[in-house]
Amino acid sequence: MNAERAATGGPESGPLAGSSEGAGSSEGEPPEGLPPRAGTSPLRYGIGMFGTSLPINLVKGSMLYVYVELLGLDAVVYATVYAVYGVLDAVDNPVFGHLSDRTRSRWGRRRPYLVTGALVLAGTTIALFSVPGPVAESAVGLAVWFAVFAITTEIADSLINASYGALLPELFTHEKRRATANAVRQGAQLIALVIALALTPVLARNVLGTEGSTVGYGRLAVIFAVVAAAVILWTAFGVREDPALDAEPKPQFFRSVGQILSTPQFWTVGVVNACYGAAMALVLGGLQLYVHHTLGGTALDASILQLVVIVVAIGMLSVWAAVVRRKGAAWTWRLALPVAAVGFIPMYFATDLITGIFAGLAVAVGYSGVLATNDLVIARVLDADAARHGTHRSGLFLAAFGVLGRLNALVTAGALASLAVWFGYRNGADPGPDPGQAFRVYLSLYPFALLLIGTTVSRFIRLPAAPQEAGSQEAGS
Repeated sequence: MNAERAATGGPESGPLAGSSEGAGSSEGEPPEGLPPRAGTSPLRYGIGMFGTSLPINLVKGSMLYVYVELLGLDAVVYATVYAVYGVLDAVDNPVFGHLSDRTRSRWGRRRPYLVTGALVLAGTTIALFSVPGPVAESAVGLAVWFAVFAITTEIADSLINASYGALLPELFTHEKRRATANAVRQGAQLIALVIALALTPVLARNVLGTEGSTVGYGRLAVIFAVVAAAVILWTAFGVREDPALDAEPKPQFFRSVGQILSTPQFWTVGVVNACYGAAMALVLGGLQLYVHHTLGGTALDASILQLVVIVVAIGMLSVWAAVVRRKGAAWTWRLALPVAAVGFIPMYFATDLITGIFAGLAVAVGYSGVLATNDLVIARVLDADAARHGTHRSGLFLAAFGVLGRLNALVTAGALASLAVWFGYRNGADPGPDPGQAFRVYLSLYPFALLLIGTTVSRFIRLPAAPQEAGSQEAGS
């Protein structure tokens, strides 16, 4: 496929010629002389995100609580390791994305990495939450164990997501069907959040273990790891990649990087995505501590608050999807960002579970809106790149976005370290004079500031047209 034909909107236009959206699909006529090719089910693809989200959200939502609050790892040590985690996370993303783009095998380009990553992620997640007694009793041993398995878990997660994310624009080329597939996968992610975030405090501290112990978290990690691996493998073997893409020239790394870096939307959309990712990373990592120190709540309270927020976010997905269908992804994305920013203000004023729930509802509305639109906006940038350069390198492009987005670990590390400097919070045994105020700032003001930056940048972005609108620009985009 060449760039000129892609730009005309002909039968090979869009990110995946011959996909379920275009030529050779179950929804369109195949090219003359070729048999029809079955497409990938949006349901089967989308459910895969349940598997990719389950273990990593256990990590993001409970790693800080387990290592700092329960095991007594110093917050500054944690922040230092987490900063290294973020840098490595940013570096390995382009490597894995480029390898995925260049792979040509009988199993496809993306499937080998989904399978390998699923198995590695299962093992590292279990190890991360199963710290041996002698290791936990040594400050150095605990730090080393944390560093090794936090980083290897990150590597496995990157390996999976570099390929899984690249499949969205390649398998589903029209924005409406793409929005359907994205809604399924974001719904699957939110269900994983219900389990990995909302239910984890009660399951780990009241059902599978006890308060003040890490045993329940270790048992939960085993369950989540096995279920996640099974789901990812089920999705991987149900994906139907387009073999015609194998005929495209293999992307050259340095040339591709140069072209990506020269794309204006890479920087603008990337910064917005990074701000959103950093804000949500703060929330995922700090919510249990916010409930404990700021709201004075229990494990059950943490589960209730997270459950309410996630369930409302799931319900709002259909509302935001309807707005996307009516107004387009770009317009809706720009609306969702400020709504998400403002939603964090009530979290600062919450004092107990009831007021925390009302504040959480405000967060859920905006959070759901960004979930419903963010990947659609990024997919448009990938479509335009494929049309312009005549080759699909979604893995590398998404990984390049990931360099900006995954550096949010540096923001998270800095935010946590600031609590030690300004509020004296070191760990559960040495929380400082006012840990409640510390985590009030951590979970409200920091995310608000980040999303405010993202909202401002989004106003100056001109996005490519939606796939079905080739040659015309969406109003307001």
